Amino acid sequence: MGDHTDGKFEVILKAAIEVISKKGLERASISEIVKIAGVAQGTFYLYFKSKNDLIPAIADKLLTVTLDNVKDKADSIGNFWDVLDVLINETFKITDEHQEIIILVYSGLAVHHSLEKWESVYQPYYDWFEQKMKKAMNKQEITDSIHIKWTARSIINMVENAAKRYYIGLEQDEAEEVYKKELFHFIKRSLKRL
Repeated sequence: MGDHTDGKFEVILKAAIEVISKKGLERASISEIVKIAGVAQGTFYLYFKSKNDLIPAIADKLLTVTLDNVKDKADSIGNFWDVLDVLINETFKITDEHQEIIILVYSGLAVHHSLEKWESVYQPYYDWFEQKMKKAMNKQEITDSIHIKWTARSIINMVENAAKRYYIGLEQDEAEEVYKKELFHFIKRSLKRL
């Protein structure tokens, strides 16, 4: 694999996201990706064995962008409920902006890659949210009768699923804000201290 610090990996990945967003994975060509990236075709193969190998890298990139956006807005917030609100809003935003890529990532990781790869891509996100939940539990903002690891994963998956259903599944019988508010209150009721 090529050196990821030389910037070429990111340039290729950005170009791949652009081309695949427009054409889909099947119609996207490596030659078009490298042309947009401004690198030689052989350079592509230093980083990826095939187009299909782009899928986990794209998944990792989208999750990194999502987590970075959430962290930028939420890490200075002391209240868990405000953190949850940021998590919901940023997840909906990234899902709206990258609908086609998200469909590809979910289907591609399911078909071409193992569950272990999927979990490794998500692990930093899970770890971060688990820490937020531990702090909230210590501050008695949420119940202490939950299993943090599995609850954190379930909440992240629920928020992503809700955003996908809204934008990709077109379950838009309510305005986006109503949909997000209902999701927020459902999670809050689930975690509330009794």
